[in-house]
Amino acid sequence: MAREGGANKSRKESEAGAFFMATLVMWSVSVFFEILFNQRSELLPIIIGFAFFQLANAVIRNFVSPDPLFVNTCVSLLHSSITSASVVLILLNQSMEIGVDKMFEHSQLVEDTWRWAYQALCFSCGYFAYDQLDMLLYRLYSGWIPAILVHHLVLLVCFTLALYRNITINYLILTLICELHSIFLHVRKVRRMAGIRNAGSKIVKAEWVFNWWAFVFARCVSHILITVKLIIDASKFDKGVELPLALSGMAGMNLLNVLLGIDLFNAYTKEIRVQKDHNNNHQE
Repeated sequence: MAREGGANKSRKESEAGAFFMATLVMWSVSVFFEILFNQRSELLPIIIGFAFFQLANAVIRNFVSPDPLFVNTCVSLLHSSITSASVVLILLNQSMEIGVDKMFEHSQLVEDTWRWAYQALCFSCGYFAYDQLDMLLYRLYSGWIPAILVHHLVLLVCFTLALYRNITINYLILTLICELHSIFLHVRKVRRMAGIRNAGSKIVKAEWVFNWWAFVFARCVSHILITVKLIIDASKFDKGVELPLALSGMAGMNLLNVLLGIDLFNAYTKEIRVQKDHNNNHQE
Protein backbone atom coordinates (compact mmCIF):
# COMPACT_ATOMS: atom_id res chain seq x y z
CA MET A 1 0.00 0.00 0.00
CA ALA A 2 2.81 2.40 0.93
CA ARG A 3 4.63 1.50 -2.29
CA GLU A 4 1.48 2.19 -4.31
CA GLY A 5 1.03 5.55 -2.57
CA GLY A 6 4.63 6.46 -3.33
CA ALA A 7 4.16 5.52 -6.98
CA ASN A 8 1.05 7.71 -7.23
CA LYS A 9 2.89 10.62 -5.64
CA SER A 10 5.81 10.20 -8.04
CA ARG A 11 3.46 10.05 -11.03
CA LYS A 12 1.65 13.22 -9.96
CA GLU A 13 4.96 15.04 -9.46
CA SER A 14 6.05 13.92 -12.94
CA GLU A 15 2.80 15.23 -14.41
CA ALA A 16 3.32 18.56 -12.60
CA GLY A 17 6.89 18.70 -13.92
CA ALA A 18 5.68 18.10 -17.47
CA PHE A 19 3.10 20.87 -17.16
CA PHE A 20 5.56 23.45 -15.84
CA MET A 21 8.19 22.44 -18.40
CA ALA A 22 5.61 23.00 -21.16
CA THR A 23 4.76 26.46 -19.80
CA LEU A 24 8.47 27.31 -19.61
CA VAL A 25 8.96 26.26 -23.24
CA MET A 26 5.98 28.40 -24.33
CA TRP A 27 7.36 31.35 -22.36
CA SER A 28 10.77 30.90 -24.03
CA VAL A 29 9.20 30.78 -27.50
CA SER A 30 7.30 33.98 -26.72
CA VAL A 31 10.47 35.81 -25.60
CA PHE A 32 12.50 34.67 -28.61
CA PHE A 33 9.63 35.68 -30.93
CA GLU A 34 9.56 39.18 -29.43
CA ILE A 35 13.34 39.57 -29.72
CA LEU A 36 13.81 38.08 -33.18
CA PHE A 37 10.64 38.91 -35.09
CA ASN A 38 9.41 42.05 -33.31
CA GLN A 39 13.00 43.30 -32.96
CA ARG A 40 12.68 43.94 -29.22
CA SER A 41 16.42 44.11 -28.52
CA GLU A 42 15.70 45.73 -25.14
CA LEU A 43 14.58 42.27 -23.97
CA LEU A 44 18.06 40.79 -24.52
CA PRO A 45 18.99 41.14 -20.78
CA ILE A 46 16.51 38.27 -20.20
CA ILE A 47 18.75 35.99 -22.27
CA ILE A 48 21.88 37.46 -20.65
CA GLY A 49 20.43 36.84 -17.18
CA PHE A 50 19.55 33.24 -18.01
CA ALA A 51 23.03 32.59 -19.45
CA PHE A 52 24.79 34.31 -16.52
CA PHE A 53 23.07 32.20 -13.86
CA GLN A 54 23.49 29.03 -15.93
CA LEU A 55 27.22 29.79 -16.06
CA ALA A 56 27.27 30.40 -12.28
CA ASN A 57 25.55 27.03 -11.86
CA ALA A 58 28.23 25.28 -13.93
CA VAL A 59 31.08 26.96 -12.02
CA ILE A 60 29.69 26.02 -8.60
CA ARG A 61 28.84 22.48 -9.74
CA ASN A 62 32.33 21.85 -11.10
CA PHE A 63 34.50 23.67 -8.55
CA VAL A 64 32.54 23.68 -5.26
CA SER A 65 29.98 20.87 -5.00
CA PRO A 66 27.95 18.76 -7.44
CA ASP A 67 24.97 18.55 -5.06
CA PRO A 68 21.99 19.97 -7.04
CA LEU A 69 20.28 21.55 -4.03
CA PHE A 70 23.48 23.21 -2.83
CA VAL A 71 24.23 24.55 -6.32
CA ASN A 72 20.68 25.84 -6.74
CA THR A 73 20.76 27.57 -3.36
CA CYS A 74 24.13 29.23 -4.02
CA VAL A 75 22.94 30.56 -7.39
CA SER A 76 19.74 31.81 -5.74
CA LEU A 77 21.86 33.59 -3.13
CA LEU A 78 23.86 35.20 -5.94
CA HIS A 79 20.64 36.40 -7.62
CA SER A 80 19.22 37.80 -4.38
CA SER A 81 22.44 39.69 -3.69
CA ILE A 82 22.70 41.17 -7.20
CA THR A 83 19.00 42.07 -7.36
CA SER A 84 18.97 43.63 -3.89
CA ALA A 85 21.99 45.78 -4.72
CA SER A 86 20.44 46.76 -8.06
CA VAL A 87 17.10 47.77 -6.51
CA VAL A 88 18.80 49.84 -3.79
CA LEU A 89 21.01 51.60 -6.36
CA ILE A 90 18.03 52.29 -8.66
CA LEU A 91 16.02 53.78 -5.77
CA LEU A 92 18.95 55.88 -4.53
CA ASN A 93 19.70 57.18 -8.02
CA GLN A 94 16.06 58.05 -8.65
CA SER A 95 15.67 59.77 -5.30
CA MET A 96 18.63 62.02 -6.16
CA GLU A 97 17.32 62.74 -9.66
CA ILE A 98 13.68 63.63 -8.97
CA GLY A 99 13.30 63.43 -5.18
CA VAL A 100 11.54 60.93 -2.95
CA ASP A 101 8.26 62.89 -2.97
CA LYS A 102 7.87 62.48 -6.75
CA MET A 103 9.21 58.94 -7.00
CA PHE A 104 6.04 57.30 -5.76
CA GLU A 105 3.50 59.29 -7.73
CA HIS A 106 1.09 57.14 -9.74
CA SER A 107 2.41 58.31 -13.10
CA GLN A 108 5.98 57.50 -12.06
CA LEU A 109 5.13 53.99 -10.88
CA VAL A 110 2.88 53.04 -13.81
CA GLU A 111 3.86 54.99 -16.90
CA ASP A 112 7.52 55.95 -16.44
CA THR A 113 10.54 53.69 -16.10
CA TRP A 114 13.38 54.52 -13.74
CA ARG A 115 16.93 54.37 -15.08
CA TRP A 116 18.16 50.74 -15.28
CA ALA A 117 14.83 49.43 -13.91
CA TYR A 118 13.85 47.79 -17.21
CA GLN A 119 17.20 46.02 -17.53
CA ALA A 120 17.12 44.88 -13.89
CA LEU A 121 13.64 43.40 -14.34
CA CYS A 122 14.73 41.61 -17.53
CA PHE A 123 17.78 40.20 -15.73
CA SER A 124 15.60 38.85 -12.92
CA CYS A 125 13.26 37.32 -15.50
CA GLY A 126 16.25 35.45 -16.89
CA TYR A 127 17.03 34.16 -13.41
CA PHE A 128 13.49 32.92 -12.75
CA ALA A 129 13.52 31.07 -16.08
CA TYR A 130 16.92 29.53 -15.22
CA ASP A 131 15.75 28.54 -11.72
CA GLN A 132 12.51 27.03 -13.02
CA LEU A 133 14.50 24.91 -15.48
CA ASP A 134 17.07 23.87 -12.86
CA MET A 135 14.39 22.76 -10.40
CA LEU A 136 12.58 20.82 -13.10
CA LEU A 137 15.72 19.08 -14.36
CA TYR A 138 16.88 18.03 -10.88
CA ARG A 139 13.41 17.52 -9.33
CA LEU A 140 14.05 20.13 -6.63
CA TYR A 141 10.34 20.36 -5.85
CA SER A 142 7.69 18.23 -4.22
CA GLY A 143 3.94 17.89 -4.34
CA TRP A 144 1.37 17.73 -7.08
CA ILE A 145 1.15 21.55 -7.23
CA PRO A 146 4.65 22.71 -6.18
CA ALA A 147 4.39 26.19 -4.64
CA ILE A 148 7.85 27.24 -5.81
CA LEU A 149 7.09 26.36 -9.45
CA VAL A 150 3.75 28.18 -9.28
CA HIS A 151 5.51 31.19 -7.74
CA HIS A 152 8.09 31.32 -10.56
CA LEU A 153 5.46 30.85 -13.27
CA VAL A 154 3.33 33.70 -11.90
CA LEU A 155 6.37 35.99 -11.70
CA LEU A 156 7.47 35.12 -15.23
CA VAL A 157 4.00 35.84 -16.62
CA CYS A 158 3.53 39.12 -14.70
CA PHE A 159 7.06 40.40 -15.31
CA THR A 160 7.07 39.49 -18.99
CA LEU A 161 3.67 41.05 -19.71
CA ALA A 162 4.86 44.27 -18.04
CA LEU A 163 8.10 44.21 -20.05
CA TYR A 164 6.26 43.62 -23.33
CA ARG A 165 3.92 46.56 -22.68
CA ASN A 166 6.50 48.67 -20.80
CA ILE A 167 4.11 49.54 -17.95
CA THR A 168 4.25 49.19 -14.13
CA ILE A 169 7.99 48.48 -14.37
CA ASN A 170 8.72 50.61 -11.31
CA TYR A 171 6.00 48.89 -9.27
CA LEU A 172 7.61 45.53 -10.05
CA ILE A 173 11.05 46.85 -9.10
CA LEU A 174 9.60 47.79 -5.70
CA THR A 175 8.30 44.24 -5.21
CA LEU A 176 11.89 43.00 -5.64
CA ILE A 177 12.90 44.71 -2.39
CA CYS A 178 11.92 41.38 -0.81
CA GLU A 179 15.11 39.90 -2.29
CA LEU A 180 16.92 41.53 0.65
CA HIS A 181 15.17 38.99 2.86
CA SER A 182 15.79 36.17 0.39
CA ILE A 183 19.52 36.68 0.98
CA PHE A 184 19.12 35.53 4.60
CA LEU A 185 16.83 32.66 3.63
CA HIS A 186 19.51 31.32 1.28
CA VAL A 187 22.31 32.01 3.78
CA ARG A 188 20.43 29.95 6.37
CA LYS A 189 20.03 27.10 3.90
CA VAL A 190 23.70 27.12 2.92
CA ARG A 191 24.71 27.38 6.60
CA ARG A 192 22.68 24.28 7.47
CA MET A 193 24.09 22.37 4.49
CA ALA A 194 27.56 23.25 5.76
CA GLY A 195 26.66 21.63 9.08
CA ILE A 196 26.49 24.84 11.15
CA ARG A 197 23.35 24.17 13.19
CA ASN A 198 24.22 25.32 16.68
CA ALA A 199 21.33 27.68 17.51
CA GLY A 200 23.31 29.00 20.46
CA SER A 201 26.25 30.25 18.40
CA LYS A 202 26.65 33.99 17.80
CA ILE A 203 26.67 33.50 14.02
CA VAL A 204 23.33 31.67 14.01
CA LYS A 205 21.76 34.13 16.46
CA ALA A 206 22.87 37.11 14.34
CA GLU A 207 21.57 35.42 11.20
CA TRP A 208 18.14 34.92 12.77
CA VAL A 209 18.01 38.57 13.89
CA PHE A 210 18.74 39.77 10.34
CA ASN A 211 16.39 37.14 8.94
CA TRP A 212 13.41 38.35 11.02
CA TRP A 213 14.12 42.05 10.49
CA ALA A 214 14.42 41.57 6.74
CA PHE A 215 11.28 39.43 6.68
CA VAL A 216 9.23 42.10 8.43
CA PHE A 217 10.52 45.22 6.69
CA ALA A 218 11.88 44.12 3.29
CA ARG A 219 9.16 41.58 2.59
CA CYS A 220 5.97 42.10 4.62
CA VAL A 221 5.91 45.87 5.13
CA SER A 222 7.06 46.66 1.58
CA HIS A 223 4.45 44.39 -0.01
CA ILE A 224 1.67 45.69 2.23
CA LEU A 225 2.58 49.30 1.36
CA ILE A 226 2.57 48.45 -2.36
CA THR A 227 -0.87 46.85 -1.98
CA VAL A 228 -2.20 49.90 -0.10
CA LYS A 229 -0.77 52.21 -2.78
CA LEU A 230 -2.53 50.20 -5.51
CA ILE A 231 -5.85 50.42 -3.67
CA ILE A 232 -5.50 54.18 -3.04
CA ASP A 233 -4.63 54.84 -6.70
CA ALA A 234 -7.19 52.39 -8.11
CA SER A 235 -9.25 55.17 -9.73
CA LYS A 236 -6.15 56.46 -11.56
CA PHE A 237 -5.62 53.24 -13.51
CA ASP A 238 -6.99 52.97 -17.05
CA LYS A 239 -9.64 50.35 -17.64
CA GLY A 240 -7.81 47.15 -18.45
CA VAL A 241 -5.98 44.24 -16.89
CA GLU A 242 -3.23 46.25 -15.16
CA LEU A 243 -5.01 46.90 -11.86
CA PRO A 244 -6.71 43.47 -11.47
CA LEU A 245 -3.45 41.75 -12.37
CA ALA A 246 -1.45 43.90 -9.96
CA LEU A 247 -3.92 43.45 -7.08
CA SER A 248 -4.21 39.69 -7.59
CA GLY A 249 -0.43 39.42 -7.82
CA MET A 250 0.08 41.35 -4.58
CA ALA A 251 -2.66 39.32 -2.86
CA GLY A 252 -0.76 36.19 -3.83
CA MET A 253 2.53 37.64 -2.59
CA ASN A 254 1.02 38.68 0.74
CA LEU A 255 -0.46 35.20 1.17
CA LEU A 256 2.90 33.62 0.40
CA ASN A 257 4.49 35.97 2.97
CA VAL A 258 2.08 34.70 5.64
CA LEU A 259 2.90 31.07 4.78
CA LEU A 260 6.61 31.87 4.72
CA GLY A 261 6.32 33.54 8.13
CA ILE A 262 4.70 30.40 9.55
CA ASP A 263 7.47 28.24 8.06
CA LEU A 264 10.13 30.57 9.46
CA PHE A 265 8.58 30.52 12.92
CA ASN A 266 8.39 26.72 12.88
CA ALA A 267 12.02 26.47 11.71
CA TYR A 268 13.16 28.91 14.41
CA THR A 269 11.33 27.13 17.23
CA LYS A 270 12.61 23.77 15.99
CA GLU A 271 16.24 24.97 16.03
CA ILE A 272 15.81 26.37 19.56
CA ARG A 273 14.12 23.17 20.76
CA VAL A 274 16.83 20.94 19.26
CA GLN A 275 19.54 23.09 20.86
CA LYS A 276 17.83 22.92 24.28
CA ASP A 277 17.51 19.13 24.02
CA HIS A 278 21.18 18.89 23.05
CA ASN A 279 22.22 21.05 26.02
CA ASN A 280 20.07 19.01 28.43
CA ASN A 281 21.52 15.73 27.19
CA HIS A 282 25.03 17.17 27.44
CA GLN A 283 24.44 18.22 31.04
CA GLU A 284 23.17 14.76 31.96
